[in-house]
Amino acid sequence: YGLTNKKEVKRWYDGFIFGSTKEMYNPWSIIGYLKHKKVDSYWAQTSSNALVGELIRHGGFGVQEETGRLLQKKSITVTMDEHIVFSQLYKKPAAIWSLLMAAGYVKPLSRKPASKQYKIALTNFEVHLILEELISDWFAVDSASTSTFSRTLLADDCAAMNDNLNTIAQNTFSFFDTANPEPERFYHAFVLGLIVDLKDRYEIRSNRESAKGRYDVALFPKQVGDRGIVLEFKTRKEGEKDLQETYDNALKQIGEKGYTTELKARNVAVNNIFVYGFAFEGKKVLIRGGAYASIDWENIANNKQG
Repeated sequence: YGLTNKKEVKRWYDGFIFGSTKEMYNPWSIIGYLKHKKVDSYWAQTSSNALVGELIRHGGFGVQEETGRLLQKKSITVTMDEHIVFSQLYKKPAAIWSLLMAAGYVKPLSRKPASKQYKIALTNFEVHLILEELISDWFAVDSASTSTFSRTLLADDCAAMNDNLNTIAQNTFSFFDTANPEPERFYHAFVLGLIVDLKDRYEIRSNRESAKGRYDVALFPKQVGDRGIVLEFKTRKEGEKDLQETYDNALKQIGEKGYTTELKARNVAVNNIFVYGFAFEGKKVLIRGGAYASIDWENIANNKQG
């Protein structure tokens, strides 16, 4: 066919495993590539991915968090049974991994049959795009809402950030979501979904060590001159008089734990670092923050920030 871009074709379509035979290519995608002479997500066009999307969405935060790790090109270790019983898919959230393996979305890197533990990763880049599209759909009321939140974050417009996120929360959060035994993790995942559209401009890192602790989310600019951003999430706890005290505590943690250290180490200027505390209580959200250098850290330490 006169085509020579084998390295890119391998990245997109290779990786399937049949028994002991590895490095198998998706034949449908290869035929599509030969026909159209360009790499594209041909497999995604063959059927709906609605079942996979629904099962991941309703599989709980653990399944969603693990899917997020897969999309970060990481491997994860899960317990599963290769023999799928479809009636169990909605009863046992972990059964989603059996479906994903059987359908070719993930591949086993290693396994321990006795304990049914598998180390898995996404099969190839084509699969990555399919799941990424599914995830971007979960967290947006519509595409405008998602992009609006990202724009207000980059513009340091706290009033608009509050309006936008509270509107989304009122329309999409359910009691089941906010009554999660680990609500901060739910809110954390929700906001990550809203800023996924910044991935081309930023390296988005979550739950990483920095100085004296682990920040919730940090955005590392890929272009010189773009601002660096740190986000910290808190749910209102017993004893906090209002959400203002909750976000004060979120900002206080950013300052006391030195969560901006890694941004500074990457040569992001101090006056170009922005930090935000997110305070949540059910469907209520309060966001405050701004330029790191302009925040009154002494008042924050004493919970007196307005």
